[in-house]
Amino acid sequence: MAEENQISSVRQFRRFALAVCVVGVLVQLLLTTYYLGMGHKAAPHHLPVGLIAADAQRTQVTAMLEEDGAFAVVEYTAADRLITAIRERDVYGGVDLTGDQPMLYVAGAAGASAATLLRSTYTGLVQQQKASRLATLGEQIPVAQAEALVTAPPVTDVVPLPADDVNGVSLGFLTQALSLGGTIASMGLGRLIPRTRRSWKRGAGHLATLIVYAVGSAAAVLWSMSWFGVGVGADQVEMLLIFSLISLAVTGSTAGAVALIGPAGALVGAFYFTVGTVISGASILPEFLPAFGRHLGENLPTGAGVQAVRDNLYFPDAPIGRHLLILSLYAAIGCLIVLVTNILPNRGDRTSEVDLAATVRLEGFSPAGPQISGRAPNE
Repeated sequence: MAEENQISSVRQFRRFALAVCVVGVLVQLLLTTYYLGMGHKAAPHHLPVGLIAADAQRTQVTAMLEEDGAFAVVEYTAADRLITAIRERDVYGGVDLTGDQPMLYVAGAAGASAATLLRSTYTGLVQQQKASRLATLGEQIPVAQAEALVTAPPVTDVVPLPADDVNGVSLGFLTQALSLGGTIASMGLGRLIPRTRRSWKRGAGHLATLIVYAVGSAAAVLWSMSWFGVGVGADQVEMLLIFSLISLAVTGSTAGAVALIGPAGALVGAFYFTVGTVISGASILPEFLPAFGRHLGENLPTGAGVQAVRDNLYFPDAPIGRHLLILSLYAAIGCLIVLVTNILPNRGDRTSEVDLAATVRLEGFSPAGPQISGRAPNE
């Protein structure tokens, strides 16, 4: 009999081990496919850029830039309007071809990949135009004119990255920290909030805990940023509020899912961390993602949070109302679910283990019935 039980347990172990290995391989396969699909060959899709050019050049240059769908050209009449559009994040950069010397305007803080692409495209465009001019001038030209033709075109970075964030990767790290921390906090709260008889007081307490955690996590992020000089010149109160809203959007929506379906609801937070951070726009700009990844990323707390923080840090003239609305909806809906599910009674209105333990201490007997104090229950 013992041998049969041992064989049975061995078989169960093997089945369980096989199931774990299969699930692990499938998850790895899915995540690898997803990550590579989103970023292995990131290419621009209708990246908005500005153009200032005469009528004769405008049509030719616009057709060249929009030929393969990489850029979406927006026309401007003056350099100051183009610069304003860059600061408001309407476009990632632009070129002015009306002067004696072409001028490229970029915004390094909007994304290093976009700035690099604009530089290389602009350099190739200008070099092509110079080669055409050189061919029309004949074999002999003045030295000064030849030097002007081979000189690298000038570039103006309207909104450069700060010296303490030369690669522009800080936003991605901060988003990952908020997502992971919020997921762990939501899971922890789901464990710590006792399965007692539900009431509005318990719901208010759960909600207050989420809010306190959100503010605390935001303060921790701001404090750690100051160690590395990131966001030093930003409005600290505004940053605290934005980070608090991001944290509450993550923890609130995850806690709401846990309240609805149980511990499996924590997968919402895991989704934010494993899937949402990749398409948040922190490391890969939205315009460099496939259409599916771009639209999904912009409507997740991670994506909306990254864009709100980036605009607040580097583009104060850019509107962030849409990003804040998305974050507020996640936070409000999640917190409302937490509040309502805590107010509603438990199924069957059963007393939980916490209530039973309190009863034991007060009445002197255990849940199973044996006496603890030596007295009968009715004595």
